[in-house]
Amino acid sequence: MNIRVLIADDQSIIRAGLATILGDQEGITVVGQAADGRQAVAMARELRPDVCLFDIRMPNLDGIEATRLLAGAGVAEPLAVVVITTFDTDEYIYGALKAGACGFLLKGASPGRLAQGIEAAAKGEALIDPSVTARLLGDFASRAPKRPVEPIDPLTPREEMVLLGAARGKTNAEIAGELHISMSTVKFHLGSLTAKLNVRNRVELAIWAYETRRLP
Repeated sequence: MNIRVLIADDQSIIRAGLATILGDQEGITVVGQAADGRQAVAMARELRPDVCLFDIRMPNLDGIEATRLLAGAGVAEPLAVVVITTFDTDEYIYGALKAGACGFLLKGASPGRLAQGIEAAAKGEALIDPSVTARLLGDFASRAPKRPVEPIDPLTPREEMVLLGAARGKTNAEIAGELHISMSTVKFHLGSLTAKLNVRNRVELAIWAYETRRLP
């Protein structure tokens, strides 16, 4: 499987660095680079990449609006958008999650972690950087205006375990290894969880786990 990636960042040195890192990874091809959000949206609609890797702060159209236009709830054929940001200074990440971003990474992530995040997003797994998961999603949950209700159909013990793994930023393979179950079983439980909780993706699963105090 060759994963086609579009990179958007207003800093040329960052774009070049990300392109070099991803270009060195087997199975990943950078198909385009955009210097601002407006250009990113136009290129994404034309190229239809498997994954869009967007910075938040960009001129003309920021990463949040670009994400909403490509992955928002009203988009007929949404693209997978992963936000890459400097967490300590960029709180716009909250808006990106609401806009439909399926995952996020820090700009200081290792090449391996960056590639892992791209591969996860391409598979629909949407990796959440575990180094900031608790801080980010815990704060995000505290800002929610309403507390979520428990689903009509209670979660099974196994679904609870898979939910916690996903909320902590673990990939399907990592969850499968920890629980000693197959990858297909993990995917089955994740599908059941998204249906029961009426969420769109892995990020929303994680947010729900924090909102319901399943994680501190």
